[in-house]
Formats: sequence, C-alpha cells, structure tokens
Amino acid sequence: MAKTSQNPSSVQSVLSGLEGIRDWVEDFYRDLHEHPELSHKELETADKVARRLGNMGISVKTKVGGTGVVGLLANGEGPTVLLRADMDALPVAEATGLSYASKQVGSDSAGKEVPVMHACGHDVHVSCLLGAAHLLASHREAWAGNLALVFQPAEETGDGARGMVESGLTGLLPRVDVALAQHVLAAPAGVVGTHAGPVLSAADSMRITVYGRGAHGSMPQVSIDPVVLAAMIVVRLQTVVARETRPGEPVVLTVGKLQAGTKSNVISDHAVIELNIRTYSPEARSAVIEAIHRIVEGECLASGSPKPATYELFDQFPVTDNDPDATARVAGAFADFFGERALALPAQSASEDFSDIPNAFGAPYSYWGIGGTDPELYRRAEEAGRVAQDVPVNHSALFAPVIQPTLDTGIQALVVAALAWLGGPATGDRGGVRA
Repeated sequence: MAKTSQNPSSVQSVLSGLEGIRDWVEDFYRDLHEHPELSHKELETADKVARRLGNMGISVKTKVGGTGVVGLLANGEGPTVLLRADMDALPVAEATGLSYASKQVGSDSAGKEVPVMHACGHDVHVSCLLGAAHLLASHREAWAGNLALVFQPAEETGDGARGMVESGLTGLLPRVDVALAQHVLAAPAGVVGTHAGPVLSAADSMRITVYGRGAHGSMPQVSIDPVVLAAMIVVRLQTVVARETRPGEPVVLTVGKLQAGTKSNVISDHAVIELNIRTYSPEARSAVIEAIHRIVEGECLASGSPKPATYELFDQFPVTDNDPDATARVAGAFADFFGERALALPAQSASEDFSDIPNAFGAPYSYWGIGGTDPELYRRAEEAGRVAQDVPVNHSALFAPVIQPTLDTGIQALVVAALAWLGGPATGDRGGVRA
C-alpha cells in the first residue's frame, strides 16, 4: 500500500469549495429522495449520476453490473483510492411528511406493485460522493493519484457489488490501493465513527420448506400437520443463540416468515419458514447453519414427515471486516479534522455487500458511519432514555436524515479519508476508465 500521508493544507484547499456546491448537492439529494428506485432498477438515478460526473470532466463508464456507474479521475502518479456509494431504495411507504417525501411506486422482483422509499439513506451516500468528487476534481493541484468512483446498484439485495465485479469492474480501473465507503446511521448528525475489524455482520437468509400430509380440518388424525411441525421448529430455533452460542459471540437468528395453508378448515401438506442469520465469523456461521439443519431434521422425524425438508439460501451478504491499518489511517485523519466529533463506531448487526468490491481487487478497505439524526432530537431522546423509541432507524418509514450537517459531514469525511492517501502535487496523467 502507498505510504502517502495526509496534507492538512490539501484538505483545507479542497474543502474550501464546499460552500459553493452546497446548494446543488442539497437539491440533488432532495430530488433523489423524492424519486427513489428499487434494486436493479436504478436507471434514472444512474443517469443523473453519470451526467453529473461527466460535467465534472470525470471519465465515466455506465451499465456496469446492470445500472452501476464507474468514474475515474486520473491526476498524476500516486495511489488509487476507490470511493463507493450505493444507489438503491427499499419497498417502504414513506411516512416522514417531508415536502420532498417519496410518492413513488415500483414493481418488486415478483412483479408486485410496492411503494418505494430511500429508507436506508443511500440518497445521502450518492449525494455526498458526488459532492466529494466535485471538490476533488476542482482542486487537482492539492493531490495526486487516481480517484475511482463506484456508484453501486442493488446493495439491499446483496448482489449489486458482486454483479459489478462479475461484469468486469476490476478491468476498468488501475490497481486499487484502498477502498473506502460510509453509511448514514441513526446517530447525531455531524459525528463520524470508525471501527477496526469486523464492523458489519455477514447475513444469510434461508427458506425452509417442510412437508406433511394434507387433510380436512375436521380429521386431523389422518394428517401430518405442517403447521404444528413448523411451529415446533420455530420454538426450537430460539435455543440456537440462547443455548448453543458462546456468551459474547454476536449471533442473531430471526424467523421473519411462516406461511402455510389457504383456509381455516384445510390442513396443508407443507409449510414455508424464512429466517435470517447474522454472524461475524465463518465458524459461527457454520455452527448456526448446522444447528438449523439438525433441528429441522429432528422435528421432521418426530412428526413423521413424509419427505425431507428442502433448504434455499438467498440474500447473502459477506462480513465487513475493516482493515486495521487502513482504518487507523482514516481514524487519525478524522480525529485531526473532526476533533471530538470523531468517535468509535460499535459493531453493527446490519449487513453490507461493499466488501465484495475491495476483495475482488485484493485491496484493504475501511467502512465508517456518519450520523443523520437531528442532534437536538437525539439529545432529548437520550436524556429521556428513549433513543430506541424516539429516533427512527434505517429501514423505518420515518427515517429521514436531516439535510445539514449530514451532507456536509459526509462530503468532508470522504474528502478527508481520500486525501489520507492522495497527498502531494499531480505529476502526470495515468488515463481514464478503460474501454
């Protein structure tokens, strides 16, 4: 990895233009928030991003992994820093009451019409990365190297980063020295938080189908009731974390869906269980999956199930394991710039697919959080001991980051972190995105 150090004067020089771009960044954010798009359908968002990058004089490649956008700003000899933002929204009906609230609807993967909302803050991520790109493109005298900009689709479905890699992302860019990304969280706006090591859990969703023997509801004695079988499985699964996981090992197992039957007096011949697993180590993941299989098979045997259960893994996310050295460099740069607003970020049980990108390049990475909640609202909730009740979190219909200082902080964080590698004057041109 390049050993370029951050130059404080470079940071100040680049960020001196922040006031001049604030209005368009805020307008861009409002527009994205009002017009969200679901995973793999980020067509208008990608077009807006590509046009904005092109206007900055940045070389652009579109349709990478479907709707992904890749920009490259070559500015002399130096390291390559990759900055990534995700673009997709969620099937959530917005309830924020904002003047720019989404009223959009779209079709989900099953073709069902659903409401659409940027309930996870990806509109913040895109707007901040565009703002940072603009500032760095406007102050090339303050840094040297390559700035790779990755606007990724389909983070919410866990396959967007992988799709970009499979479509040739690594061939579009020079060797990446470090990859950086951020996420807006339900914390006071204006703060940034870093965490070395595993910071976001791996996630696996599993669909289990168990089989019984159908019958009339009045004749349960001739049936093998899959509802009872599924219910016993759900109860027993609650012991995996409570009784089979070492205390202190962060593991989550949630049954989110249980479906069987079509009518109250009909005993179905099968039931479907959908669950979600969150782990931070391969060993814990393997142990939980093995326990699930053992419990399901044991309960099927106890119920006399006529055929084996079937299993399907889907919506899988890798663990986000921040490189200690890269994160130390980012944390040091944040401490210098943000002072007391630079905090330690606790490990989160949420999941991300960002790491698929740096892993494909064999590059270290660091992923941090920025606050998006009105600081006064957060303070009052904290004083009342009601943060969990009064502060809307990501994926909530009420999640609405305050525009400022959230956007300013996100732009500043990206610039400060990038310049921790991209120090020194430009000395030549290393070209644009490869055709």
